[in-house]
Amino acid sequence: MADLTAGDMAPDFTLPRDGGGTVSLAEMRGSPVVLYFYPKDDTSGCTTEALAFSALADEFAEAGAKVIGLSPDPVKSHDKFVAKHDLSVILASDEEKAVLSAYGVWKEKSMYGRTYMGVERSTFLIDRDGRVAAVWRKVKVAGHAEAVLKAAQSL
Repeated sequence: MADLTAGDMAPDFTLPRDGGGTVSLAEMRGSPVVLYFYPKDDTSGCTTEALAFSALADEFAEAGAKVIGLSPDPVKSHDKFVAKHDLSVILASDEEKAVLSAYGVWKEKSMYGRTYMGVERSTFLIDRDGRVAAVWRKVKVAGHAEAVLKAAQSL
């Protein structure tokens, strides 16, 4: 699939989430949505990113934005991750990798000469109408949540 860019309709999804139940992009229409994709629960970079988004939860709420973290980890793993770090963001589980693929973040990666499939750390800001407003790819965690907040506040 071609990479999504600003102005594209964001692919809809309904996925299981931490704490039970589901989260659906369509149900959030009317509010901006920050959809951040991360590789794995409770790893250093992913924990730092989740904590940064959680620390800004009140500011995102003031901007009317919902924040969803999405990874291929199962809900049970998300529940442990949320409890361990007292996270305040929604964590969605895409074990089938359908949404990861639809957003173009399930990619071939390489480390130490070995290639494998994995999540490219990326964030999509989706406007009230369900269109992609901004995209961050190959995200570096430091300062990222603050940059996304600034963009969300401008919607």
